[in-house]
Amino acid sequence: MAKILMKGNEAIALAAIKGGVDAFYGYPITPQNEVPEYLSKHLIDLGKVFLQAESEVSAINMVYGAAGAGARVMTSSSSPGIALKQEGISYIAAAELPCVICSVMRGGPGLGSIQPSQGDYYQATRGGGNGDYQLIVYAPESIQETIDIMKDAFNVADFYRNPVLVLVDGLIGQMMESVDFDRPVKERKLPPKDWATNGTKNHPGRRNVANSLHLDPYGLEQHNIHLQKKYKEIAKNETAYELINMENAEYVIVAYGTMARICRSAIEMLNEKGIKVGMIRPITLWPYPEIAFEQIPEKAKGILCCELSMGQMLDDVLIANNGKHKVGFFGRSGGVLPDPEEIVDAITNFKDKVVK
Repeated sequence: MAKILMKGNEAIALAAIKGGVDAFYGYPITPQNEVPEYLSKHLIDLGKVFLQAESEVSAINMVYGAAGAGARVMTSSSSPGIALKQEGISYIAAAELPCVICSVMRGGPGLGSIQPSQGDYYQATRGGGNGDYQLIVYAPESIQETIDIMKDAFNVADFYRNPVLVLVDGLIGQMMESVDFDRPVKERKLPPKDWATNGTKNHPGRRNVANSLHLDPYGLEQHNIHLQKKYKEIAKNETAYELINMENAEYVIVAYGTMARICRSAIEMLNEKGIKVGMIRPITLWPYPEIAFEQIPEKAKGILCCELSMGQMLDDVLIANNGKHKVGFFGRSGGVLPDPEEIVDAITNFKDKVVK
C-alpha cells in the first residue's frame, strides 16, 4: 500500500482495523469523533461490531463484556469521557482482560476546551480508577507512529492480558500527514485465550469466570501480588523511548507527543546558536523510561521538562533524575501551543525555569 494522506483520528480507526479489532463501543465527544465515525462506516461491512452506547459508562462496560468473551475490542474518547470510563477500566484491569483504549486529549480541567492538551498524564499513568493497577500507556509523536502503535496495541493487550491506552492529543487527532499502513509490527507468539467466557468447547468440563470481585482479603492480596509481578515483566520488556542528540548535550529536554515535535524545532535552533541540546522522548508513559536518564551526560547543565500541561510528567522526570541534575519546567495549558522560540528562551534562561 502506497503512502496516503490521512487525518489522525481516521488513521487511528483504520489502524485498529488493520490490528484486527473485532468490536468497538463508544460515545461521541470532540476532538475524537472521527474515530467512531470512521469505524461506524467500515466495521459492519467487515462483519465486525460497532455500537454507539448511551453513555461512556455503558461503552466501557460493553468493552468489559466483549473482552471477557475473548474479542479484540476497543473504545475511544477524550478527557472527560475517559474520566467517566475509569471505574470500568479498573474492573477490566483487575479481571486481566485485554482491550485497547484511545484517548484524544483536550484542554481541561472540567469541560475545558476542544483544543489539544497533555493535561491527562496523571489520569493515564496514575490510574483514575480504584486500586493497585496499571495500564500500558503509549504516547506517539506522529500519526505514523500512532498507526504503528495501534496495530501492535491489540497484540500487546492480548500478550499481557492487560488494557492498553494509546494517548494522543487533539492536534494529532485532527492534523493530516502522509502515512504507510504496511509497516510491520513486532511479531509476538500470543497465548491461547483459554480464559475467555465463550462457551466450553475450548475448555471442556469447566466454566470460565471473568471477575474483579475478591471477598477474601488474603485472596485479593495474592491477586494484587500476581498483578505486580506482571507489571514488572511489562516494565522489563515494553519500556520504549527515543534519544535525540544526547552525545555531549549541555541541556536535555524531556517531552512527548506534540510537545516533542515542537521541541525538535527548538533543538535545531539552539544548535545553530552553538548550544548543544538533546532530548529524551518517552514513547511509553507507563512503564516510564527511567533508564533513559542514565544516558544524560554527567556534565549536562540541566534537564528541561516540556509539557502541554501545568507539570504532570514533571513528577516522573524528578524521580528518574534522582537529584543528579537541575530540573526546570516549561509548560503551556488550555490548548495553547508554544512556538519553538519559547523553548529556546527557556533553555537560554534555564536558571529561571529551575524547580529543583
